[in-house]
This record gives sequence, structure tokens and C-alpha cells, in this order.
Amino acid sequence: MTDDHDTIVVERGGGGSATAIVAIIVIALLAVGAWYFLLGPGASSRGNGDINVDVNLPTIEAPAQSGSGG
Repeated sequence: MTDDHDTIVVERGGGGSATAIVAIIVIALLAVGAWYFLLGPGASSRGNGDINVDVNLPTIEAPAQSGSGG
């Protein structure tokens, strides 16, 4: 009886450096986004929550009641 073995070699060629570059870009974008919304121009656009609205509502009159007692 002979023992035949198949050897499978899986190579990961060059993926490590590309993954690192993509990770650095994603982290940089997250940092810029966090700065914009927490400390930059996006943070001051919310204001202090004091909103004054002047609305002129029309006056509504109740219809005149008829004299018929039903």
C-alpha cells in the first residue's frame, strides 16, 4: 500500500501592504470626519437650541348657529 499525499500551497502575494494602505486611509477619513462634526465647522452649525419662530396664524371664527331647534 502506497501513501500518496497531495500538498496544496496557498500564497498570499502582496496583499499585506495594500490592506495597510487602505486601513490608513480609512482611519484618516474617520479622524477628519470626527474633527469636522466635533470641533470644526459642523459643530457650530447646531447652535444652542434656542429657536424663536414668529408665525402669524389666521383667525378662525366658529360658524353661526342656526335658530332651528331640530
